Amino acid sequence: MGQLSSSPPPTQAVELRRWTLQEPADLRALRASLHEELTGDVLGEGEALAEVPELVALIATELATNALRHAIPPTIVRLLATDDYLILDVADHDLGSLPQLAEARPVGDGGRGLELARALSLDVGWYATGTTKNIWASFPRTERLSGARSA
Repeated sequence: MGQLSSSPPPTQAVELRRWTLQEPADLRALRASLHEELTGDVLGEGEALAEVPELVALIATELATNALRHAIPPTIVRLLATDDYLILDVADHDLGSLPQLAEARPVGDGGRGLELARALSLDVGWYATGTTKNIWASFPRTERLSGARSA
């Protein structure tokens, strides 16, 4: 399995919102709350998100699911912003393991959150603090993902 490069998100990023998740049941509320934060609208039952908010919510759900399944709670999800980018930062409290890409796993075996983040975001990295391991992904603040990596 491969590893992500270690790098923090841009230092000029400011925190827009923070969520603390204790269990997988918290993921649905995270997704709805992210939509509201990114669009200003409450997501109705069965409604779809615009492209960038949908990608941010998808990657947030994938990375938070990984943290909830494989790390030490609570999982902390932060939405950060710079003038040009939205940055999703997902932290867990398991400093004893490094994030690893699941390149060799068969499709359907799970563990594809980091692969999805790499394919659908502009950039992905990870860093550790004294108490958390953080994975981040960046997205354009516009609806167009012209600079996104191809899958």
